Amino acid sequence: MKLNKITIISIGAAAVSFLYLSCSKSNIKLVAATNTDFNNKALVQVYNATLSSTRNYIYVDGNAVTGAGLVYGATFPSTPSNFSVNQGIRAFLIRDTLPTTTQPPMSFAESLEPYKYYTIFMYDTLTSPKQKIVNNDIIIPGDTTARVRFANFIFSKTAVPNVDLFSVKRNANVFTNVAVTEVTNYVPFNSAVTNATADTLIVRETGTTILLAQLNTYLPIRKRSYTLVLRGSYKAATPAKTLSSFSNN
Repeated sequence: MKLNKITIISIGAAAVSFLYLSCSKSNIKLVAATNTDFNNKALVQVYNATLSSTRNYIYVDGNAVTGAGLVYGATFPSTPSNFSVNQGIRAFLIRDTLPTTTQPPMSFAESLEPYKYYTIFMYDTLTSPKQKIVNNDIIIPGDTTARVRFANFIFSKTAVPNVDLFSVKRNANVFTNVAVTEVTNYVPFNSAVTNATADTLIVRETGTTILLAQLNTYLPIRKRSYTLVLRGSYKAATPAKTLSSFSNN
């Protein structure tokens, strides 16, 4: 009788253990499938350089992808990050949801390729918003450098000079003769490695020493890709001409 009880208890314990393991394996499989399914997806981020905009929401194929409104000078998602979108032709909508807004919605379609990175730049003004989408040629450096590019989204109602981006540390221009709405290619840049010192970057009118904007203590993280963006009003005092940086990966 005692032996039978021990046998029954052992069988019961084994059954409970098997059931637990089955549930655990099922849960692990489900989580893995949810978190790693990026097949055939493009990776997208949005940067808002539209003057005076405060409440922009982003939709893809009619589905909202933002939780909070995207304000002027901000990036969605917060960098370094991107949101995934199915490959192919996708319908984008960016709009202010306030009923009394004076900002027209931006509706546009883009053809996206799988496994590629994109940045959508919003620019111009609240009453005349525009957008430009560019492919981010993400390459992980094999050394200790970072990669940077320059985007000129300064606003002016009339034509303005192109600009140069000057590095104090290099004592040379990093980018030259960049026109409004132009986004350059990436170039290697010193990163935050041991004993590295920060740089000061200055935007000038091309071929002159006329200072438009300045970014101090700039030291990007190694192996990352960044965009330096010039935004603000070229002629008005506000919003001020500003040079800032955000990560693309």
